[in-house]
Amino acid sequence: MRSMQGVALALLALAACGSNDGAKPRVEDVWVRLAAVPDRPAAAYFTLKGARADDRLLRIDSAVVNKIELHMVGMIGGLMTMRQMADMPLPAGATLKFEPTGNHAMLFGVDKQITPGTGIPMLFTFKSGARIEVEAKTVGAGDDMGGMHH
Repeated sequence: MRSMQGVALALLALAACGSNDGAKPRVEDVWVRLAAVPDRPAAAYFTLKGARADDRLLRIDSAVVNKIELHMVGMIGGLMTMRQMADMPLPAGATLKFEPTGNHAMLFGVDKQITPGTGIPMLFTFKSGARIEVEAKTVGAGDDMGGMHH
């Protein structure tokens, strides 16, 4: 009897450990490439994973950044274009990658204390009410990602 209780407790602990029940979107592999020129915007890259229901990324905020904009990259007439998006749709179960030469977030007014290797706290807010806090890794303008997923 005692061993059954132990197994049940172990299974409960394992289930609670890092599992995502699909009720909330996920934000993964967040990193920021700092600007090469002071006072220019930095760029943030990340992966969004949709929950069981459609959602929308409404905004990203940070205590060390004045303003963060979502940007969508596309092609029009053979030319690459970039436009600001008010929000970003996240279909149920979808994986959206924000990566160099693709969709990304622009960070305007990054605190001058932020240097390569310094973490940037970021809060992702979704239409569903989900609010996900992450710490973005930072790299310099010309630095290699050093093994991070990208």
